[in-house]
Amino acid sequence: MKVWVKALLLLVSSGFANATEVVLEGKLTQGSLLRGQAPEGAQVWFNDTPLKVASDGRFVFGIGRDAELRHQLTVAFAGSKTSIPLVFSRREYDIQSITGVAQKYVEPPASVTARIANDNRIVRQARTVVSDHSAIFATPVRPAEGRISGVYGSQRIFNGQPRNPHFGLDIAAPVGAKVIAAWDGKVLLAEDLYFSGLTLIIDHGHGVTSTYMHLNRFAVKVGDEVRQGQHIADVGATGRVTGPHLDWRINWLQERLDPQLLLPEFATIPEQRFPLQ
Repeated sequence: MKVWVKALLLLVSSGFANATEVVLEGKLTQGSLLRGQAPEGAQVWFNDTPLKVASDGRFVFGIGRDAELRHQLTVAFAGSKTSIPLVFSRREYDIQSITGVAQKYVEPPASVTARIANDNRIVRQARTVVSDHSAIFATPVRPAEGRISGVYGSQRIFNGQPRNPHFGLDIAAPVGAKVIAAWDGKVLLAEDLYFSGLTLIIDHGHGVTSTYMHLNRFAVKVGDEVRQGQHIADVGATGRVTGPHLDWRINWLQERLDPQLLLPEFATIPEQRFPLQ
C-alpha cells in the first residue's frame, strides 16, 4: 500500500474520531495539488467551486502557475460551516532558450489552424472528467527513467521567440524507453496531436488527469483500466521537440499543476491541520 494511503488510514483511525478537523497534504504554493481529508459526510468548496468529496471525506484541488495567492476552503459539516483561509507562496520560474526548432512548430502554418483548434477541444474535454477513481490519493511513481531536462513553469524561447510557459516535467530518455502509469487510472485519450505528438491522458479520479506527451507508440488504448507502474507507452520525439523525451503533466480539471511537487524523491509533502467550528 502506498505511503500516503497508509498515512491517511492512520489519520482516519486516529484523528477523525471526533470529526473536529480537516487535514491537507501538499505544499501551499503555485502549481500545487492539495489532497484533503474532511469528516465523512462533509461538503467542501474551494473558493466558490464545490469539490467532489468521497464517501470517506477525501477531496482534491489545485492552483495554477500564476494563480492568486489567497484562497478559501469552506467546509460544511454537522449543521455549521467553517471558512479556512489559505495563503499560497509565489514561485520563481526558469527561462530557457531553445534553438533549432522546426519553424512550422514555432509559427504553425495557417493550414493546421483547424487541427490545432480541434486538438485543444478534445484535450479540454478529456480534462472535464470527474470520476470516482481514488488513485489520486496514492503516491505517484515516476513515469520514466532519465535526466530531468525541463521543469514546470519555465518559459521557453523557441528560435528567439517567447512562447507560453511549460506546464510539465520533461524526462530525457531514448526513443523506445518505457513509459509507465504514475497511478492507477482509466485511459481517456490516445491521439496524435500537432504540438504534443502521440499523447495519452489518463483519469485518476476527482478531476485529476495525467498526460504523457511526445510518445513513440501507445501500449494501451482509450477505455483501458491501467495499474500503477504498468507499461503504457514508449518515449518518442513526436510533435514539437528537439530530441526524444517524455513530457509528463498533471491537471486538476483545466488547472495545470506541477508533477514534481508530488514525487517523494524531490520534496516532502507537508501536512496541515485546520480545526472545524
